[in-house]
Amino acid sequence: MRGEEVVEAPADRPTLTRRYTEESVRFMAANRERPFFLYLAHAMPGSTAAPFASEAFRGRSANGPYGDAVEELDWSTGEILAALERLGLDRRTLAFWTSDNGAVRRQPPQGSNAPLRGWGYTTQEGGMRLPGLVRWPGRVAAGSACGEVCTTMDLLPTFARLAGGELPPGRVIDGRDAWPLWSGRPGAKSPYEAFYYYYMDQLQAVRSGGWKLHLPLAARRTSFRGDTQACAAELYDLEADVRETDNLADRRPEVVARLSALAEKAREDLGDAGREGRNQRPAGLVARPTPRVLAARAAGGG
Repeated sequence: MRGEEVVEAPADRPTLTRRYTEESVRFMAANRERPFFLYLAHAMPGSTAAPFASEAFRGRSANGPYGDAVEELDWSTGEILAALERLGLDRRTLAFWTSDNGAVRRQPPQGSNAPLRGWGYTTQEGGMRLPGLVRWPGRVAAGSACGEVCTTMDLLPTFARLAGGELPPGRVIDGRDAWPLWSGRPGAKSPYEAFYYYYMDQLQAVRSGGWKLHLPLAARRTSFRGDTQACAAELYDLEADVRETDNLADRRPEVVARLSALAEKAREDLGDAGREGRNQRPAGLVARPTPRVLAARAAGGG
């Protein structure tokens, strides 16, 4: 779509990355004299369909079609940043790059989440923990890094703060202002006491600080088809064990109890499978993840 105009149906998928990029550069050039917000959500490399690349990138990667698609995404990012500099906008524009979930296990697997455990669409770190790259020359120091937890839910309140806007009153806003983390403020800490890992409408894990508890569940969901399996509690110290290999649940019962109490707070607020929370969307929409769950699935942490 371009406004109300249908540009093409069905889409010519191999050309999408190039055309998205060209359209984005045109948009920035047309709006260079006024504030703008550009949201560029690439369709590639894709997790539910085969990855595609344009003819110029086909066969360039040693990793097959998936690698070709990733190389074209790298090119796209370079084109966007080069356009910002060419238009004299780079020092007035914050650029934020992230992805929506870890690589998905297919046959053969596409991409890698190493050293993290698990694949995309799981609540293990390989499915949930993602890079968040912030670029703003003169405002964010090049080469700086932050290991604190923040999420894509934080984009709205952070952008609003930077633009001098106000969040809508009377609304529950799950995100927090993450600018102290992004800008490298000394001593800045995550604004979250806890981060919750939902799979659709089921709460499966909770993290607080460096501790992550996979909750014991009689029927833990493992696929969108409704597959389940029972699981016991698993507790990991992510600061020492990012691979989630050393289960400390039996050795640190006090941490299990504290994170279990935090999980109960989430159930009261957001609900859980078969249990309605006080701020949950109406039951008629439960079949779809709520915006909070979508944000949790998309969240990137450090």
